[in-house]
Amino acid sequence: MELVRRHRFVPLAEDGERLSIVVVPPVVESEVDRLELLLRRPIVVHVGDPAQIDTIIERNTNSSFLLDRASEDLRIERLERGDGGSGPPLISLDTLEDGQTGSPVVRLVDSLLVNAIERRATDIHIETKSGEVVLKYRVDGILYPAMEPVDRAHHQTIVARLKVMAELDVAERRVPQDGRFRAVLPGGGDRSPRTVDFRVSVMPSVHGEDVVIRVLDKRSLGTRFEALSLEALGFSGRELGLLREHARRPFGMLLATGPTGSGKTTTLYAVLSEIATAEEKFVTVEDPVEYEIAGVTQVPVNEKKGLTFARGLRSILRHDPDTIMVGEVRDPETASIAVQAALTGHLVFTTVHANHALDVVGRFLHMGADPHNFVSALNCIVAQRLVRVLCRACRQPGEPDAAEREALVDLASRPDRLFRPRGCRKCDGAGYRGRTVVAEILSLSSRVRELILARQGGPAIRAQAEAEGMVSLRRNALELVARGVTTLSEVDRVTARET
Repeated sequence: MELVRRHRFVPLAEDGERLSIVVVPPVVESEVDRLELLLRRPIVVHVGDPAQIDTIIERNTNSSFLLDRASEDLRIERLERGDGGSGPPLISLDTLEDGQTGSPVVRLVDSLLVNAIERRATDIHIETKSGEVVLKYRVDGILYPAMEPVDRAHHQTIVARLKVMAELDVAERRVPQDGRFRAVLPGGGDRSPRTVDFRVSVMPSVHGEDVVIRVLDKRSLGTRFEALSLEALGFSGRELGLLREHARRPFGMLLATGPTGSGKTTTLYAVLSEIATAEEKFVTVEDPVEYEIAGVTQVPVNEKKGLTFARGLRSILRHDPDTIMVGEVRDPETASIAVQAALTGHLVFTTVHANHALDVVGRFLHMGADPHNFVSALNCIVAQRLVRVLCRACRQPGEPDAAEREALVDLASRPDRLFRPRGCRKCDGAGYRGRTVVAEILSLSSRVRELILARQGGPAIRAQAEAEGMVSLRRNALELVARGVTTLSEVDRVTARET
């Protein structure tokens, strides 16, 4: 990719070994010779408009088109592990310009990983169909094609390559497998080397094995965490004040809930970043540690070695912590220990999968938590979603339609115009770029606790919470629509209509 940017050319067509390219004038013969050496093939040069060439390079800089057409080979090397062999395999994604070549499948897989990082993808999906392999990226919560489908004949080689990288059993194709590896992208120019973690999940399907790769880009996280605050995530108004109030309590439990990928862990990271001080001890147990926070002791779960959430949490309590973060409550033992820790003078942050704030109570009771202890320990529940933000460069204003007017009818201020997506180069034609959090916060007042212990239904508890000032998740999301941050269709995608 650096080769294309540095020499400002666009691949045009291939004729056997000959490659036609369009370059910016003037044509320098020595540069043409250098390109032929780097690409290891003869080239035919055409002159084009500099502005158009720059536009094409910018538009396609994250796609496989340029990587494939320019034959910019990528090499994978296994490096010495820096953790004594206990962590994931360490890989080097090294862009070569010295003419070395690798197999087409190796280049395809490596291109897929590099492009995912550059396109801000959170997941890579490799789906096996009857006659082809479909490759997709999840960007801002939505799946997009990564490139043209690949012939089904290459499926097993692609999967085998990923299994080797994640140290999985290549011969086993009948049961699911999970692994991980860490990639290092070399620096260049003003860029420093970059470390990215990948979690690989392989699952057999009717046509073969499907693969999903979670991308944990620490540099991307680092940019967001440089001055991370709850405002940076999108919290504002009443929710922001409540979250900070509960985060600074001396003991009790703060629960974040929502579906996978809703930003729960990021919210807890933001809270920790705001309250961490040298006067108190902060310890986390996570699977995996997605971002390292200064001043916080972070423990990665390793179930293969017997380090589960429950075992890690039990050990943490012997290290005299003030604040504990548990990455996720998955089982009755972890739930019980977390509740006891919150009841014995510790501030506990954790996450649990549930659709709404009130569903969390049922989840803990289902896991066998004592109702009285759980309700006594609980300070608040934060239920959240991530909604895509309209691209500021291309959003279009317009009159609200009938559905939008009806949806916004209960808001205090109803706008005369709303914004809609259009699509441009900056947002890759999606009309949206980035996401922001939308949340509801249930504070456990004495009256709410009484209703929970009396086994009152969700509607009664919600009515009491709203009477005390709680604003529903959907209502907060509709406020973002009124402010031109997102759209009604996006809100409908991530929140349920209130009845």
